[in-house]
Amino acid sequence: MQRLARNGGTAELLRWLSGRADGWAGIAGSDGTVLSASGTVAPDASQPPDVPRLVADGVRALAERGALAYSHDTGAHTALLFPLYADDRGAAPLLAVVTPRPVAAGLATLLADVLMPLCLCWETEAVERKRRRVDLAESRGREAVLHLLMTGQLSIARQVAGALRPRLPDPVRVCVVECPGGSRDEVARVCAEADGGRSWIVRCPVYARHLILVMPAEEAPEGTATDEAVAALVDHCVVGVSEQVPLADTATGYRQAFHALAVAREHPARHVRFGLTPEPALVVGSAGRQWAEALLTPLLTHVPRRAQDPGSQELAATAASWLAFSSHATGHLKVHRNTLAARLKLIGELLGLDLHRLADQSALDLALRIRATPAPVCTPDPGEPTRTDTGGAAAPAHANGAAHDLDEVLRRPAVQEWAARQLAPMGGPAGPAAEETLRAWLGCEGRLGPTAAELGISVPGARKRLTRLETVLQRSLLRPPSARYDLWLALRAQEVKP
Repeated sequence: MQRLARNGGTAELLRWLSGRADGWAGIAGSDGTVLSASGTVAPDASQPPDVPRLVADGVRALAERGALAYSHDTGAHTALLFPLYADDRGAAPLLAVVTPRPVAAGLATLLADVLMPLCLCWETEAVERKRRRVDLAESRGREAVLHLLMTGQLSIARQVAGALRPRLPDPVRVCVVECPGGSRDEVARVCAEADGGRSWIVRCPVYARHLILVMPAEEAPEGTATDEAVAALVDHCVVGVSEQVPLADTATGYRQAFHALAVAREHPARHVRFGLTPEPALVVGSAGRQWAEALLTPLLTHVPRRAQDPGSQELAATAASWLAFSSHATGHLKVHRNTLAARLKLIGELLGLDLHRLADQSALDLALRIRATPAPVCTPDPGEPTRTDTGGAAAPAHANGAAHDLDEVLRRPAVQEWAARQLAPMGGPAGPAAEETLRAWLGCEGRLGPTAAELGISVPGARKRLTRLETVLQRSLLRPPSARYDLWLALRAQEVKP
């Protein structure tokens, strides 16, 4: 019994007991519900046993009589019940055994002897189950806080995070750690130890091998940076880190860290920090902000017809999640794929966009990122005409109306400069081939099969070209969040260059 208790716990003890009793053994709750069981009772031709009813009747009788044990003969079988431990409230679970008659000699003594190890195993497993529930609740709580940060709901995120530790830092660096298979919990422990408990560590709800760390932007007063330490301590671990961003821009930091991760996979140190700035939402100016508001107004003012239908904020969060994670958004949002498809159809109808087209996806992605970014301080472009309002202050000529055309926003000199920086890495010797691959891939809506056909190569060959292009551009292309929206906007900006 001691060996079985150490090696197999309750399940092995019950299996052994059912064999010794030549019948059925189980644990029943105080309401008669069978909680765990092993074995079967050989059916009798005249009286087939109803084990759940026998156990429930025995538990009820034991409670009514206030007895310490119970035995009941049915003619062909005997039911024996013993509480696992004394409980004045009568809530203790019970050991129940149903065995053929006559009862084997010494079985009652054996059952009395097994109560102690069985009780210890059951209580230990109950504590472990509670610990797992607490861990799961904390993990889901952290995941919820991350989701709120990713959708820009900073104040609510702070409120929810108040019950957990550590406090949310601000500003932050976002770190994405790709763990070896099945080691995410162990890597999370290593991250917590390396960081001294300063970072907010979340198990990614989309990618099963990813950990997301929201780290304080300032380095630890002593020792190696957390991201570098983790890459050095864990074999086959890959780490990507964002630039310093405000806590409200956690979504931007996550995209940067994910792009850095794509480069780190091919880097000998398995660790890369993102180095391309700025975000397009910061350079579009007032015209871009007004264009985004005009595009998103039908979505943000949508009122559902029924209370159970998604509202404007939920639809906006769905759009942002789908643009970031593609079909994986079902795991991020915790919704069924049919629910996601229905929401996307409604979003497309509200905005007048075809969300199957990369051009419309890129426009929506930019508009949502502009909306999620705190109003940037943008200086007017050199030579931008201004007018004087009734208060005598200078204001851009666009201040009275939204920019109706994305191309008008892309012609802005600051956006043109941003686009040139995005495409600058393709200016080397491999530039023409890289640009041909990129244009073919974007022209085929980011699909590998049509891209391979367009380039006249195999699908694996197209994938290899895009993988090499990821290293050149230092951005993720094949796995979402992908840089394809930024790259489409950059190429389009080149095409409409004034």
